[in-house]
Amino acid sequence: MLKEYIARGTYVFPPEASLRLATDVFRFVLERRLAFIPISISGYHMREAGATAVQELAFTFADALAYLRHAARAGLDVNRLAARISFFFAAHNDLFEEVAKFRAARHLWATLVREEFGGDEAACRLRFHTQTAGSTLTAQQPLANVVRVAVQALAAVLGGTQSLHTNAYDEALALPTTDSARLALRTQQVLAFESGVTGTADPLGGSYYVEALTAELETRARELMAEVERRGGAVRAIAEGFIQHEIARSAYAEQRAIEAGDEVVVGVNRYQDGAPVEAPRAPDYSALAARQLERLAAARASRDAPRCAVSLQALRDAAAQPSAPLMELIVEAVRARATVGEITLALESAWGRHGTSLTTSSHTG
Repeated sequence: MLKEYIARGTYVFPPEASLRLATDVFRFVLERRLAFIPISISGYHMREAGATAVQELAFTFADALAYLRHAARAGLDVNRLAARISFFFAAHNDLFEEVAKFRAARHLWATLVREEFGGDEAACRLRFHTQTAGSTLTAQQPLANVVRVAVQALAAVLGGTQSLHTNAYDEALALPTTDSARLALRTQQVLAFESGVTGTADPLGGSYYVEALTAELETRARELMAEVERRGGAVRAIAEGFIQHEIARSAYAEQRAIEAGDEVVVGVNRYQDGAPVEAPRAPDYSALAARQLERLAAARASRDAPRCAVSLQALRDAAAQPSAPLMELIVEAVRARATVGEITLALESAWGRHGTSLTTSSHTG
């Protein structure tokens, strides 16, 4: 959730309330030994918003420490939790910088978890997914995006990603077509089964340039994390706008460099062909929306209304308490056929909505 306040904007509750909810998800998953990852901590959206590789590392891990610290204060086993979380990073065009970034991320995460929490081997492992960079795709000469995606995917594989998403070449124009989505998949399959790059771990390890760049990125990321710590940690740095401001400055600098021609974007500020950009017409989803509204009305009409109302009131009451468990009550509300919107409004009645005057001091727990 913390990256929502930084870069993506799809938040509802104030940050401390969202941290409480995330921590209760951790508790629920760990207590029941559920076989899924309870959180994916994202740097991708920060990078898409304009963060540099260093900022992506520093701010992602600052967020991760905030989650682990909150969990530790709630009495959870941080070793068990750290072994179950995953991360989500972007892959951009500078192949060697991206490889070094992923290598630095693995070492940095292991060091942070070991230093602060005494993490064991499993807790120190960095499990991460990578997606190629949508912000680098161009509407001009979109077939050039095929090459960009291939380079970015190669960087992710060489850097040791365990999971990969490749963007379609036409995503700067609209939702991918069937053909472009298939080509994105084939890009992964060529890398996996024809290129040979998956045959060894850390294939660029030992390269003087890559090793030096890895060390530089880790050092700079640690320095930026130290600044976040001086400001009171990720949540306070978000609240005062420091992280958002730093990313905005980087995004502005990059845009200035592109407009000045100092940073080349093929087909945009160099090697243009003059062809007009023709975006396809957006699909008409009105019929789908109407069907969804009909399904929602039918679900509300057929559910046990008193049971649903009782479950939502129980959730409101628990949310108003500093540390009451929430997940069991959310599950009961779902079983009573409460909607996601109704559950969200029940929590909002106690926590407020981010940006409103209702504070979070009474329920941060």
